[in-house]
Amino acid sequence: MVEYTKSDHQYQVGIAGASGYTGAELLRICDGHPDFKVSWVTAQSYAGSKVASLYPTLADAYPDLVFQNIDLMAPEFPAVDLIFSALPHGESQRYIAQFSESASVVVDLAADFRLKNSAVYKQWYGSEHTAAQFLDKAVYGLPELNRGQIRKSGLIASAGCYPTAAILALAPLLKAKVVSNTGIVVDAVSGVSGAGSKATDTTHFSYINENFSAYGLLNHRHTPEIEQALDTQVIFTPHLAPMTRGILATCYSRPLKTASKKTGLKGGSAEAFLEIFEDAYKNEPFVKVVTDPLASPPSTKSCWGTNQALVGVCFDERTGWVVSLCALDNLVKGASGQAVQCANLALGLPEDSGLNMIGVYP
Repeated sequence: MVEYTKSDHQYQVGIAGASGYTGAELLRICDGHPDFKVSWVTAQSYAGSKVASLYPTLADAYPDLVFQNIDLMAPEFPAVDLIFSALPHGESQRYIAQFSESASVVVDLAADFRLKNSAVYKQWYGSEHTAAQFLDKAVYGLPELNRGQIRKSGLIASAGCYPTAAILALAPLLKAKVVSNTGIVVDAVSGVSGAGSKATDTTHFSYINENFSAYGLLNHRHTPEIEQALDTQVIFTPHLAPMTRGILATCYSRPLKTASKKTGLKGGSAEAFLEIFEDAYKNEPFVKVVTDPLASPPSTKSCWGTNQALVGVCFDERTGWVVSLCALDNLVKGASGQAVQCANLALGLPEDSGLNMIGVYP
């Protein structure tokens, strides 16, 4: 059993929307965090029920914690140090003003404050943004890109699962200007938990089992988030795989002819691209570069239950394409673990506090 010591000062935490998969994962991580103590949780469908009744795996950690009705709490949420909002997309906008008054740091796990342009939000999410005045205040919550800004922010829009994988796989190449910023393809696969805890016709066992399917063709909502973070255009196609957890993004880009001049490296060699990745992530606690992806490519099982992302890059001399990959657990580094990582930074805590680096296998 892993032993940890709670600190003398514990930050009080509220979790809105704690009955879903990301909420349950937040509860699991917070229980193992030496500085966090969960004070209240909300869940509309389960208001009045104990967390232990819905999630027996959390019974020892939260034997008496009860889900509250968010609308009954909303006029004035109990004051805490930190609020995680794991509400469905669009719902955080309704409560963000009260959240900000009740906590010094708010981390939103949905897409409500990730896009900086309210018109772009309406285009991709199909509704007006009702709290657009908060968009400029929010910092995009991907520490590997915005660590300094996150440390100073009171409102963090935690990055999405697919975008995290795509960005980590492509950012080093684009930053080094060794690949073209046009014609980029992001081909990604997710486990069914990414669709949330409520079953639909396309997430029911009888559909998922022994099936592999693409969805959101040409219009998936994570597309503008990827493009905003990378400042480039991509074609993004997500797929649903018959597994519970995990995301694997395989990204294709074209090397620039000027790459060798700009980097001082052999722009058309596999070693050059690997060196770029190793340099980009050498100080990142939660990103590990796979040095030989041809022999052992990043895989979702290797990240299961951890906040770690595995990245790799290779160059195909025959076709001239650069192939970069990222594997992660969509509920941890793709959601709740990343949210805690951001909260640690904003509160001045060690970035890895409460976050697991060792995976579960098999």
